Amino acid sequence: MKRAPGGVSKRAAKAPAKKVTAPARGAAKKAAPAKKSAAVKKTAATKSAAKKAAPAKKTAPAKKAAAAKSTAKKAAPAKKAVTVKETAAPEKAAAKPESRVAMVRRARRINRELADVYPYAHPELDFTNPFELLVATVLSAQTTDLRVNQTTPALFAAYPTPEDMAAAVPEELEELIRPTGFFRAKAKSLLGLSAALRDDFGGEVPGRLEDLVTLPGVGRKTANVVLGNVFGVPGITVDTHFGRLVRRWKWTDEEDPVKVEAVVAEIFPKSDWTMLSHRVVFHGRRICHSRKPACGACPITHLCPAYGEGETDPEKAKKLLKYEKGGLPGQRLNPPPDYPGEPAAPLGAR
Repeated sequence: MKRAPGGVSKRAAKAPAKKVTAPARGAAKKAAPAKKSAAVKKTAATKSAAKKAAPAKKTAPAKKAAAAKSTAKKAAPAKKAVTVKETAAPEKAAAKPESRVAMVRRARRINRELADVYPYAHPELDFTNPFELLVATVLSAQTTDLRVNQTTPALFAAYPTPEDMAAAVPEELEELIRPTGFFRAKAKSLLGLSAALRDDFGGEVPGRLEDLVTLPGVGRKTANVVLGNVFGVPGITVDTHFGRLVRRWKWTDEEDPVKVEAVVAEIFPKSDWTMLSHRVVFHGRRICHSRKPACGACPITHLCPAYGEGETDPEKAKKLLKYEKGGLPGQRLNPPPDYPGEPAAPLGAR
C-alpha cells in the first residue's frame, strides 16, 4: 500500500474527507428544508393574514354600503312624507278656520234671511197677560208648547190671578197640569211663585230680570221670555232648539245656556235679541230638526257649515217639515192674526 506523505495512506487521507462531507451535506440538506419550511410557513402565514385581512377590508366597505342603503331606505319614506305634507298644504289652507269677523257677518246674515222666512215668528205659548205667560213658560219645561197650550185654558179658568193660584189645593193644581209632565215639581213652583208675587210684588209680575229670577221655578230663560214678549225688554231665550242651532251654525261651542246667551249677545245688537230668539226656535222646530234636519228644504244652506248632516234630497226633505211648513197645524190654539198656518186643536180633540 502506498502511503501518502506524512505516513498516512491515500485511502486514509481520503476517508475522513468523505465522512466530514457527508454529515455536512446531510445537515445542509436538513437545513435547507428547514429554511424552506420556515419560508413556506412564513408565506402561508402571510397568505393567511392576507386572506384574513382581505375579507376585513372587503367587509368594511360592504358594511358601509349596507348601512348607506339602509339609511337611504329609512330616509326615503321621510322624503315621501315631506312631499305628502307639501301636497296637503293647499288643502289645509283651503280649510282655514273662519275668522270671528266672518262668523259675525254670517250669523247676522242668517238672522236677516230667517226674518224673510219667518216674518210671523212669535212666542208659541197662548197668553193674555204677564202672569199667564210666566205660568205657561214654567210649564213648558221638558214638554211641547202645544201640550202647554192645550192645558192652560182650564188652569187659567180655575186660577186667573196669582192670589187665586197661591191659595190652590196642591192636589187639584197637580191634576190640572198633569198633561205637561213632572206635574208635582211644577205645581210646587207655581204655588211658590204665585205666593211670592202676592206677598212681594203686590200681585204683579215684575219687569226686571233681577226680580224675576228670585221667583221659584224661574230662571234666565223664563225671565227673558217674559221680559221680551210682555215688557219689551230685549232678551235671548236659550232653549233646547236655540242652543242646538247656534252650535250647529258654529256661533259657539258652549253648552251652558248662560254662556251661550253671553256669546250670542256679543254677536247681535240688543234690539235683535227677542226676535232672533223666535226665528231660531221657529227654524229649529220646523226645518233644522235634531235628528233629521231637512237640509234639502232649508233656505239658508249656503250659510250653514253643517249642511249635509240631514236629508239633502229636496223631495224627501219636504216630508220632514213640521207645523205650517209641512202643512200642519201650529202649536197655538190662538195664534196671532198673521200666522199662515192652522190653529192647534184643543186637548182631547182628534
